[in-house]
Amino acid sequence: MKVRAAILAGLLLSGASSAWAQAAAAPAPAAAPDDGYTERPAKLEQPTAYRDYERRAVDIPMRDGVKLHTVIMVPKAAKGAAQKPAMLLTRTPYNAEDMTSQHASGLMAIAIDGYDSAPDVVSSGGYIRVVQDVRGKYGSEGTYVMNRPFVGTTLNPTKTDHATDTYDTIDWLVKNVPESNGRVGIIGISYDGFTTLAALVNPHPALKVAVPMNPMVDGWRGDDWFHNGAFRQYGLSYMWEQVGTKDNSRKYEITEADAYTHYMRYGSAGALATAHGLDQIGFWQKVKQHQAWDSFWQEQAMDKILAKAPLTVPTLLVHSLWDQEDIYGAPAVWKAVKPQDKDNLLYLTIGPWYHGQGIERADMLGALRWDADTGKWWRAHVLAPFLAHFLYDAPMDVARVTAFQSGTNQWQRLPGWPTAQPAKKLYLLPGEGLGFEPSASAGTVDYVSDPAKPVTFYPRPNLQEGYEGNPWPTWLAGDQRPVSGRPDVLSFTGPVLTKALTIAGQPVVHLTASTSGTDSDWVVKLIDVYPDEVPGDRAMGGFQLAVGMDVFRGRFRETLAEAHPLKANAPLDYTFSLPPANHVFLPGHRIMVQVQSSWFPLYDRNPQTFVPSILDAKPGDYVKAVQKVSVGGASGSYIALPVAE
Repeated sequence: MKVRAAILAGLLLSGASSAWAQAAAAPAPAAAPDDGYTERPAKLEQPTAYRDYERRAVDIPMRDGVKLHTVIMVPKAAKGAAQKPAMLLTRTPYNAEDMTSQHASGLMAIAIDGYDSAPDVVSSGGYIRVVQDVRGKYGSEGTYVMNRPFVGTTLNPTKTDHATDTYDTIDWLVKNVPESNGRVGIIGISYDGFTTLAALVNPHPALKVAVPMNPMVDGWRGDDWFHNGAFRQYGLSYMWEQVGTKDNSRKYEITEADAYTHYMRYGSAGALATAHGLDQIGFWQKVKQHQAWDSFWQEQAMDKILAKAPLTVPTLLVHSLWDQEDIYGAPAVWKAVKPQDKDNLLYLTIGPWYHGQGIERADMLGALRWDADTGKWWRAHVLAPFLAHFLYDAPMDVARVTAFQSGTNQWQRLPGWPTAQPAKKLYLLPGEGLGFEPSASAGTVDYVSDPAKPVTFYPRPNLQEGYEGNPWPTWLAGDQRPVSGRPDVLSFTGPVLTKALTIAGQPVVHLTASTSGTDSDWVVKLIDVYPDEVPGDRAMGGFQLAVGMDVFRGRFRETLAEAHPLKANAPLDYTFSLPPANHVFLPGHRIMVQVQSSWFPLYDRNPQTFVPSILDAKPGDYVKAVQKVSVGGASGSYIALPVAE
């Protein structure tokens, strides 16, 4: 019966196929006109009478003739007002049209309720909101270059950059927006924080204030692309979408729900990039060519650029203590610029946030609860008065440094940063102990690092990166217990604290370690271990909160500018800084330091065999290595803690 049925089915299919072929070969009948049979108007007119703002879309010409698409939103209350409003500008690669119409609303504060805007501040300040596509993106003409380097460097053969484009934009705005008072402020987060910093290079006289939030500053030292030489693989999808098309319409396609599987499947980051078409992307080719901190990165590092000339525009740097994307940038600019800030124009905010959370609701960070909306408080007490002071001459009572102290969960008004006394050494001790007194007995604590079984940066499944529905924004504040029991993670733990310990500044790692391989990564975490039981918050019982953690690629131990193989089985010194912390380890808590050699899949795996290009490592290059961390004695490892007495 099955054979007979199969034959019959075949005959039917054969006949159907023949009929289909005849129909396909027949000429198509001429299309009949629809005689206007449609319900759609030839041109749809958007009613605007109910709006509390007037929206203008203009293409502003730059000095080279390229026009940049710009959306200008003028509050209707500005017309005829006794005090003309100032303009608040953002320059972005993320679609000005979309950023100024986040929600279908006739209220400007609702329409701009999204990335970068801080709508409560814009609304209460009555500002004219201006958002512009950078050249080569979305509605703007010209070519797009990732973090376009500045004119005069070997990296930019043209006569335009973000500084010149900002200057030309502001010049046009003050001449063509009659409702304004002629003053302009600039604000932005991440890439838009980078363009905000760029505006400070030869600024237009009408630029009166700048607020760079979580800015991209140095893509190699510790922002988007590398951290101390270790490549952040999650940047591949961003490169593909951001550079590949003008409007980000070609998405990075993934077939695996678990990012761990996705990145492990291809082996090296270079093999993955090739498989997903990244070899077409010019910026990816530059990344492959410049895996060390060479002139390519140094010439475009914003902290180095801004340190070359005195600051002339009042600037509020905004840093997030748990910034999962650009944790290096703002503190680096502060450190570089503040010593020569003779006119006291530079201010700093340090908030308990993830990337960009300062303009959002911020009463929580993952499992952490701050007892108040820290973002709302900061916008009302710092951001709003800071902008109003320089754009409207309003009085201001903003401290030089406004810093949130985690642990006590309080805002501080500080005269400067950091506030710590000379560093206090926290020693790694035999038996995975930890203390402020060195051990007389020297030794090592060992583990085996296997690239085939890398340590994850948050528990699997590692959901693909994004901003909604997954742990990406808050992973830096995630519980470290899932890895603390692994045999390839060392967890040095101190005694229960009997009194509070306050740190305010950057912890500096002084690690002495050997590897049986010829290359190695070293991940070091400074952790606050909560008591086993926390009254009123059982979820935090035993929680391991990373106060600061980072990775260092061993091949750059001698110099960041050039890779060198490590001498196998030889104790070597590694010195690198963790991100800034402003934290109190409370009584009843313990301090922990974790050490490991992979942080996957956020960072690519070190093969632990020295190869010229880790991005192009072959399967045979990945080997197990015995890692030995020196503890005790004169050469024992320690962290220099910025303890504030």
